[in-house]
Amino acid sequence: MNRQTRAPLTEPTPVRRSSRRGWRWLAGALFVVLLLVVGLRLAWSWLDPFGETTIDRSQPVLLQSIHNLSRFEAATGNFQVVVDLEKDADFLPDAIKGTRTLFVGAGNVDAYVEFGGLGKDAITVSPDRTSVTVKLPRAQLEKPNLDNKRSYVYHQERGLLDRVGEFLSDSPGNQQELYLLAERKIAEAATGSDLRARADANTKAMLENMLKALGFTKVTITYTDEP
Repeated sequence: MNRQTRAPLTEPTPVRRSSRRGWRWLAGALFVVLLLVVGLRLAWSWLDPFGETTIDRSQPVLLQSIHNLSRFEAATGNFQVVVDLEKDADFLPDAIKGTRTLFVGAGNVDAYVEFGGLGKDAITVSPDRTSVTVKLPRAQLEKPNLDNKRSYVYHQERGLLDRVGEFLSDSPGNQQELYLLAERKIAEAATGSDLRARADANTKAMLENMLKALGFTKVTITYTDEP
């Protein structure tokens, strides 16, 4: 008998489950890592170990005294000055020791007339009550009031030692000297201006209008420094 030889049976090609499982495992690992990164970032932003918290522990404002105002604010002058302050060492170059600061100082100076010290003879009314004479003091100037929003350091040059000293200082960048110098210069400028004369004129016009509205037909304004 003729025996027929059978061809060996071939097994079906297995599905590449191992590669699919590998991709799934990798995708899952990436998803877990993504969740960890997002969670850590949220936790970091919530905890913020290097952040700062501002706490205001100021005491309540205490009213110390009340004074009745007896002055007329007659005029205000706006001033601005550029302070150029330089400090040099005697035996060291500027790169080692020395500073130069350009500071812009801006503020107001008020001119006022003091009514609180007027005596009984400061106002004289005629017998027919048609004319009045008022004797006033001259206008005075208030202390300059620097505006912090408009006052700033424009430019500054510092030597090496000054930089190190400022870094180690308890109050770096102290600008008190610059503010005081700017105030003094603005006060000098206000004294040399016509601010007080303008205040005298405004006070005179205010009193004339007020007294004429009361029925006086003639108003005379004199000053205590006149003979």
